[in-house]
Amino acid sequence: MKKIRAAIVGYGNIGKHVLEALEASTDFEVAGIVSDIPVDIQAYPVTENISALENVDVAILAVPSRIVETIANEALVLGIHTVDCFDIHSQIVDLRHNLDRMAKKNNAVAIIAAGWDPGSDSILRALFEAMTPKGLTYTNFGPGMSMGHTVAAKAITGVNAALSMTIPLGTSLHRRMVYVEIEEGHSFETVAAAIKQDDYFAHDETHVIQVDSVDTLLDMGHSVHIVRKGVAGKTQNQLIEYTMKINGPALTAQILVASARAATRQQPGAYTLIEIPIIHLLFGEPEELIKRLV
Repeated sequence: MKKIRAAIVGYGNIGKHVLEALEASTDFEVAGIVSDIPVDIQAYPVTENISALENVDVAILAVPSRIVETIANEALVLGIHTVDCFDIHSQIVDLRHNLDRMAKKNNAVAIIAAGWDPGSDSILRALFEAMTPKGLTYTNFGPGMSMGHTVAAKAITGVNAALSMTIPLGTSLHRRMVYVEIEEGHSFETVAAAIKQDDYFAHDETHVIQVDSVDTLLDMGHSVHIVRKGVAGKTQNQLIEYTMKINGPALTAQILVASARAATRQQPGAYTLIEIPIIHLLFGEPEELIKRLV
C-alpha cells in the first residue's frame, strides 16, 4: 500500500497533535514540517517553505484561520491537496469559493473548515436536520478553551499571552472570558477595547480580565452540547441531543488527518466536511467498513 505523504504546516498546539495523529495512522507518512519558527525535531525535514519538501500529497494546515487562504493557495498552486481547520463561520462560503477555483486550476483538492466545529459538528447538524427537517438546532460550546478565539486575542497589539474561555449561556448564546497578560508600555483598557471589537468577540458577551500569568489558568479541555427539537414527517416533539467533552487541539488534529485521507479520494475542487462521504474519512476497505459500521 502506498502511504499518503502529508506535510504539517504550522507547529503550534494543533500541529504537534497532527504529528502524533499521523504517526499513529498506518496509511500516512510524514513528509515534513513547515514552520517559520525553529522546530527541534530530528526525525523529519523542517523547512520554511513547502516547496522544499519532496513528494507531498497533502498539506495539513495547522495555522490561524486568518492566514489559511494565503497558505492554502501556496500549496494548491503546487498541485498539493490541502486541509484546514478554518473556524470563522461567516466566511466559510467565500473561502470555499476562492479555494475551489485554485484547486480546480491545479488539479488539487481543498477540504476546508475541517476541525470539530466547524467540521465534525457540522456533519451532526446536517444529519439532525435530515432526521427532523423542521425545527431548531442549538449548539452550545464549553465551558472550555476556544483555540480560535485565543489565537485572535493573542494577535491584538499589546497582548503578551491570552486565554479565551467559552461559557455556554444556552440556546447557542455564549459568554467569552478572555484572560490576558499585557505587554509593558501598553494600556489594558486599549487592549480590552480592541479585543471586544474583533470579529471573533464582537457578537458575544465578552469580558477581558488582566492576569499576571495565563499559563496558570491554561486547560485545553472543551465541550459541546448540540440540541435539535423538530418534526419528523408530521410528528412533533422529536428531541435529539449530542454531548462531547474533548481536548480541543487533539480532536481537531485527528479530524484534519481523517480529512487529509478523504482529500486523496475527491475530484478536484474545494469541499466542506458535509460534502464529503463519511466513509472517505476512514481507513480500511469499504466493504469491511460497511460490514462493521452499518
